[in-house]
Amino acid sequence: MKAVVVHGNRDVRVDEVPDPVPGEGEVLLALEWGGICGSDISYWRHGGTGTAVLRHPMILGHEVAGRVAGLGPGVSGVEVGRPVTVHPAELVGEHAYPEGRSNLHPHVRYFGSAAFDPHTDGGFSEYRTVPVGQLRPLPDGVSTQQGALAEPLGVALHAVSRAGSLRGRTVLVNGAGPIGALVVAAAKHRGASAVIAADLAASSLEIAKRMGADETRDLSTQSLPEDVDISFEASGSPAAIGPVLRATARGGTVVQVGNLPGEPAPAALGDLVTREITWTGSYRFADEITDALTALAEGLDVSPLITHTYPLTGAAEALAVAADRTTGSSKVLLRLSE
Repeated sequence: MKAVVVHGNRDVRVDEVPDPVPGEGEVLLALEWGGICGSDISYWRHGGTGTAVLRHPMILGHEVAGRVAGLGPGVSGVEVGRPVTVHPAELVGEHAYPEGRSNLHPHVRYFGSAAFDPHTDGGFSEYRTVPVGQLRPLPDGVSTQQGALAEPLGVALHAVSRAGSLRGRTVLVNGAGPIGALVVAAAKHRGASAVIAADLAASSLEIAKRMGADETRDLSTQSLPEDVDISFEASGSPAAIGPVLRATARGGTVVQVGNLPGEPAPAALGDLVTREITWTGSYRFADEITDALTALAEGLDVSPLITHTYPLTGAAEALAVAADRTTGSSKVLLRLSE
């Protein structure tokens, strides 16, 4: 089968690799769509992401959806042909973590990750075997193209949940890239009364508006608003932290969603202290990918986020476009099979 394999810095190829065969407790998926994430871009650009360094060629991709094509031994109750997406995390070993927060498990094998050696191949391929427990069936009316966005929507819904109830609250989303735009949609879906999206790129702000933002701020000419109840910092820019703290009302909450690994983040902490702002982190998700599928079935529209689609064989160009914000790209999808 064909697969998108990163071999090193700026070296991604569409390779022929052996067809997978499902083992005990596994299913075989025929994959249809895959979304390019920032970590995929980082492996392509830098040969790693965060502390995960590429040591061997690896299949990219953790935002995928397709259909069940075969069942391994011991699998029952799963219908061949069923459209599904995949929870890309597999917990490794026994460790304690707070109830309901499996994302804080210290050792996780994630699709398309070099955190372990051997690496964990991702799903940018025509087929992949998956433990049955990681399948998430798509609700009626949710396409596999939409299903490929359930993973990043799960990230956004987890971030929103970290802030508590949003109903009737005023929300700022700083950074309107793909995750920021999904936070906009998630915040509106969870009842925020007004969502303000801020970014330097006009194309990103237009997408945020189509994803539900009530107001946008072009930070090349405008400043952030004042006294918002809840802020989501989704740019990951260290320079943004101070202004976002300043934009948040006394007693308000800032959820840190964006993270640029290796970037120092100095910040004046006066606003955090004197305004008693709660500053909390948000990391991946627990099982909010299931909540994402419910939201999609309820009508949350992710289509404005999809700006480009490429065939699997066009993966190198797709990565380059996804990495270059001057192209107007937001979420770039690969069509993994015809």
